[in-house]
Amino acid sequence: MSLEEIKARIAKAEAEAGRAPGSVRLIAVSKVQPNERVDEVLKAGHRIFGENRVQEAAGKWPMFRERYEGIELHLIGPLQTNKARQAMELAQAIHSVDRPKLAETLARLAQERGDCPDLFIQVNTGEEPQKAGIAPADVDAFVAQCRGLDLPVRGLMCIPPAEEEPSMHFALLAKMAARNGLDGLSMGMSGDFEKAISFGATHVRVGSAIFGARDYT
Repeated sequence: MSLEEIKARIAKAEAEAGRAPGSVRLIAVSKVQPNERVDEVLKAGHRIFGENRVQEAAGKWPMFRERYEGIELHLIGPLQTNKARQAMELAQAIHSVDRPKLAETLARLAQERGDCPDLFIQVNTGEEPQKAGIAPADVDAFVAQCRGLDLPVRGLMCIPPAEEEPSMHFALLAKMAARNGLDGLSMGMSGDFEKAISFGATHVRVGSAIFGARDYT
């Protein structure tokens, strides 16, 4: 599916949800994608991309930034504290703040640097033991802790369980964000981004629908 088709579907979903045109930001998830495919999307004019791993982002985006202006990089995968400094140098937003130790590390580095990427707190809405994220019951306290550290928390992020209907998870995330005065909702992927938009998503993370299937070999 082409980038333009995805953008058209987003615009249609915005209209059907009564949302303002352009209120949803498309993050093209370029993890494990060949540089040639990424380059095609850049040539088409898109500038907002998502990566899961700091190491992969570091090997890819400095090169593209030499060739294209205005690239905005979002880190959407689990972040180790020892990669936090590099993540802050590379990315304009981090969507996976999920524990106090990471928040404290980011706050210390932000003080050193004098700036900080936009931050989204990852919530484990399905309370899956194998998945990262703050438990729903702990979200309010963690948001308060991050604010107490002067971190720029812009919103919440979730990845619903693959085998469950995502609507309940999108609704839960939206409710938690509203309760904490947060406007950002990073939710929705290739298979469910239109549904996420109907529940208020401000950032949708779409990879395979834009780039094609990933080859992990």
